[in-house]
Amino acid sequence: MKTAEQIKEEVKEKYSEIASQDKEQNLSSCCGASCCSNEVYNIMSDDYSAVEGYNPDADLGLGCGLPTQFAKIKKGDVVVDLGSGAGNDCFIARKETGAEGKVIGIDMTEAMINRARANAEKAGFNNVEFRIGEIEKLPLTSNVVDVIVSNCVLNLVPDKRKAFEEIYRVLKPGGHFSISDIVLTGELPDKILHAAEMYAGCVAGAIQKEEYLHIVSELGFENISLQKEKIITVPDDILSNYLTPDEIRSYKEKGTGIFSITVYAEKNKIACCDSDTCCN
Repeated sequence: MKTAEQIKEEVKEKYSEIASQDKEQNLSSCCGASCCSNEVYNIMSDDYSAVEGYNPDADLGLGCGLPTQFAKIKKGDVVVDLGSGAGNDCFIARKETGAEGKVIGIDMTEAMINRARANAEKAGFNNVEFRIGEIEKLPLTSNVVDVIVSNCVLNLVPDKRKAFEEIYRVLKPGGHFSISDIVLTGELPDKILHAAEMYAGCVAGAIQKEEYLHIVSELGFENISLQKEKIITVPDDILSNYLTPDEIRSYKEKGTGIFSITVYAEKNKIACCDSDTCCN
């Protein structure tokens, strides 16, 4: 069993490699009508091209939803994107929050942060910033964020409960999140669970849908809802990198479901934020 730190290092290494590529390289073998991808990241991504604020230089094709589309961002909001990559969701959020708002992207991969900063500088955005940090220990003070978005990233976090505790901590009372992520119904084979490539592609790090929503509820979030849900089919050519033909057949017969979900939830308006401070 790999430690949390080993998983993080593997993810950092893989996403540092991806940060040096463009979307065309990442999607060069993307799953289409008659062929399939060798990269598990690309079978989940949604099309951003028609979304206002879209920046093609910041789109690496790594998401599994469009959380900003559902995030109810208002003018002047402080928005944080967890696992901001090259900045795609941050730039879309900026379109919603306007020049009077602020957008902060947080990523643990230095190469991604550098690429996102270059994209923001090129666009001339002075109210979008990028900070290096981990989701389990966010580089933010408590009760400062109106809206949190994240796109297919919490799968990469070994301690998901701690991640949601941090989300709760930094949100203002009455603030909310809209997070796109991957969840499971049924169990993945061990060979997939232990594959770094599949982990970095957000499949091996997925937990059960029921457990995911239970964590959110147990921590005190309110008005929890699924804004979108779709099933993800992993093509045989990807599965064959990890499983034998018999194992693939057995995996399919067990009916494991891999889903992309977009979850919305709010922090209580009168929530006590930590052991020392209660918020009005």
